Amino acid sequence: MKDQKLYTGPQAPEASLDEFLNGMGTTHVFLVCGRSIRFLRLNDYFRSLEERLGIKVTFFSDYTPNPAYESAVKGAEIFRKEGCDCIVAVGGGSAMDVAKCVKLFATLDPDVSYLEQSYEDNGIPFLAVPTTAGTGSEATHFAVIYDGGKKLSIAHESAVPQAVVFDPTTLVSLPDYQRKATMMDALCHAIESCWSVKADERSRKIAKEAIWQVLSAKDGYLANTPEGNQSMLLAANMAGKAINLTQTTAGHAMCYKLTGTFGISHGHAAALCVSVLWPFMIAHADECVYPEGESGLRQVFSELADLWGALTPQEAAAQFSALVAELGLDTLRRPDAKEGGSAASADPSGSPEPVQATEELIQTLADSVNLQRLRNNPVALTRDEIVELYEEIFRRYGA
Repeated sequence: MKDQKLYTGPQAPEASLDEFLNGMGTTHVFLVCGRSIRFLRLNDYFRSLEERLGIKVTFFSDYTPNPAYESAVKGAEIFRKEGCDCIVAVGGGSAMDVAKCVKLFATLDPDVSYLEQSYEDNGIPFLAVPTTAGTGSEATHFAVIYDGGKKLSIAHESAVPQAVVFDPTTLVSLPDYQRKATMMDALCHAIESCWSVKADERSRKIAKEAIWQVLSAKDGYLANTPEGNQSMLLAANMAGKAINLTQTTAGHAMCYKLTGTFGISHGHAAALCVSVLWPFMIAHADECVYPEGESGLRQVFSELADLWGALTPQEAAAQFSALVAELGLDTLRRPDAKEGGSAASADPSGSPEPVQATEELIQTLADSVNLQRLRNNPVALTRDEIVELYEEIFRRYGA
């Protein structure tokens, strides 16, 4: 896989974009972006691009969170119809997913389902501008879309953007809850990559560097400083590079249904799952399916402890849970919905009543777990143990 060009540092994002677009000989940009781009400084950049450089721009925002296959199909159709020759994605994970699919679909046969065709590197230039520091989607070769409500993963090495522009000003207006949740998503990516059965020396080095960067940038990022925002964008990108090599594990496998069921952010749900999974695996390391055996897995746990400045693996796991609590994410509710707000929650009224873990709900959650990601987990989990982990989540965070 080719190295990804990263535009960082003091250079203005507009100058970085000019350099990339001119270097690629771009004449018509297909811009995948959320409607919130109107609040970003880059909106003016793209609105004036044709007048300034003679490069046309087609805006595409016809997609939702958890984007549908139909949205990507429509995007590919417009890309071809308008004669676009470059793709730029500005946004979070959903914008990146749609842009990746448009990139892969654009040169395929439109009369045959894109899901039934083989993908190839079609040479279309592709640049990303992430507006959250969490998903790391701008560094991965897979995209998630939904077809008839079914979650699909589209993957090809050429889906990784050739270049990324990091603009810390895109994070300035990020809501406090999303700021915290996306940071935890990046942190969970890096932690899970470290212990994934697919990890090797190279991926683990990247993952550990990402953990260090997240923890180092945390205070400045939470204080919304330019330096903290820039550092967290880079940390999330590095965590994305790690999971691009290893994929995620049981922490992410278990979190998706929690997100939809309780209306909490993906990173929030992942943090809750990792907080119970981590100590469980330490206690059950002798049941590992890790390629390097139990001693290898315990070494990884020790290395994670060193990164956290902890004396033992158990202390590191406890410090992770303490961080979840410090951020106010130690609940199955969105913190901004606790007092009867309108944000989505398990109880639409926003009532602060405890979340009840019925047997039916636990079984539904267990049924939802992605088996592929479970196979990446270093400790094999039975269905009973998955149920036990969900029960622990409710014991800790359901009140």
